Amino acid sequence: QVQLVESGGGLVQPGGSLRLSCAATGSPSSILQMEWHRQAPGKQRQLVATITRIGITDYAGSVKGRFSISRDVAKNTLYLQMNSLKPEDTAVYYCNAGTSSRVYWGQGTQVTVSS
Repeated sequence: QVQLVESGGGLVQPGGSLRLSCAATGSPSSILQMEWHRQAPGKQRQLVATITRIGITDYAGSVKGRFSISRDVAKNTLYLQMNSLKPEDTAVYYCNAGTSSRVYWGQGTQVTVSS
């Protein structure tokens, strides 16, 4: 079992930055891959960034060059550094963690980009 809790969301002006965190508890050593997803109102959930157990990362085209995913294994925490934020980045951001048997999700944190 893995429990995930996101934090760090909030209101930011266009061009600003935020860092999201996702703390993993339970059996974090079983996690193979972690991801950030987001869901805007009226839209489907979208994959934003991925990081594997060995640190290989990948990003959606819409955030490449602006967002950075990282993982602190010692703290069992996943991060998403978001720079140059745009209004279209407004969404609820969710982290997930994949093990060999299932995928776990956090409850989400709201990010609003607006002037």
